Amino acid sequence: MNVDVMTGGLSLRRIQELAGATQDAGFSGIVITEAGRTAYLSCAAAALAADIDVLTGIGVAFPRSPMVTASTAWELAEVSSGRFRLGLGTQVRAHIERRYGSEFDPPGPRMRDYVGALRSIFAAFRGTQPLAYEGEFWNLSLLPPMWNPGPIEVPDPPIDLAAVNPWMLRLAGEIADGVHIHPLNTPTYLRETVLPNLEEGAARSERRLADLEVIVPAFIAPGSSSAEIEAWRDMARMQVAFYGSTPNYAFIFDQLGREGTTARIRSHQKVGDVQGMAAEIDDELLEHFCISGEWSSIAPRMIERYRGVATRVVLYFAGLAWMQDQTSLARWGEVAQSLRAVDRPRPQA
Repeated sequence: MNVDVMTGGLSLRRIQELAGATQDAGFSGIVITEAGRTAYLSCAAAALAADIDVLTGIGVAFPRSPMVTASTAWELAEVSSGRFRLGLGTQVRAHIERRYGSEFDPPGPRMRDYVGALRSIFAAFRGTQPLAYEGEFWNLSLLPPMWNPGPIEVPDPPIDLAAVNPWMLRLAGEIADGVHIHPLNTPTYLRETVLPNLEEGAARSERRLADLEVIVPAFIAPGSSSAEIEAWRDMARMQVAFYGSTPNYAFIFDQLGREGTTARIRSHQKVGDVQGMAAEIDDELLEHFCISGEWSSIAPRMIERYRGVATRVVLYFAGLAWMQDQTSLARWGEVAQSLRAVDRPRPQA
């Protein structure tokens, strides 16, 4: 199984340093999020610094035209020697409309159209067909030779979609090469929601679940002392509370018999009570989202949790650990190498 480092928000030179450290530590690749800094420039920096897989996890789709995204992904596929994966997400309405000034509704059908446009553009770049895409939201028919980058010597970049709810999971299974699972995930959610819906979507396009890359972020809290472990557990607790404040994600708590958790988190959030938000994620609840313990115990527990579910596991805090101590990534890499050495079956619903 592939194991990646997650990061985002670093300067381009720091991204290059982290990419080199990621390779040296024995990870498969680096997953770059998009927030205050663009994911695509960071991917270029990483690809030029290390021979590892480079993934956007995710790039925000709708503010960029499909042609802009396709052109960028094409160059990243080439510079990485085919090791780039294009991860796309819808983001949420407020950001798309109020931060980017772009259109959002309806996000699911719009994403379907976006992916269709990308595949048509890739084919036009490669010269296998003229650009003639007619969709619900995008119509593309002009690509003179001067503006065509031409074919590359590696396959088209795989397209992975971020998905949380059943509808988007089915869409990812149907039209994408893989799926980015949300960091707010539990074994129950993965088994009961993710895999069945991915399988249903894949069947629509006469594929199997095993044809998909299933990319799962993991909160792990390792350490050599109880204090070190608790520090990472507190970090995970806060992240679960932050993500869990989103109303659309409330069902993930409901699956665990914790109805009302999101509502309680939001009541603290509205008054700026950050500690109160975190306190709603008690130790028993946190265990569903986070694997913690001595370093030697982490890899076996991850294998048990993700066997038959994930094809890639992304260590959510590994990039942060490197930022705090650049020598620390070697220890996190030992976990990654343990997982990479295991012959893991493909996902099964």
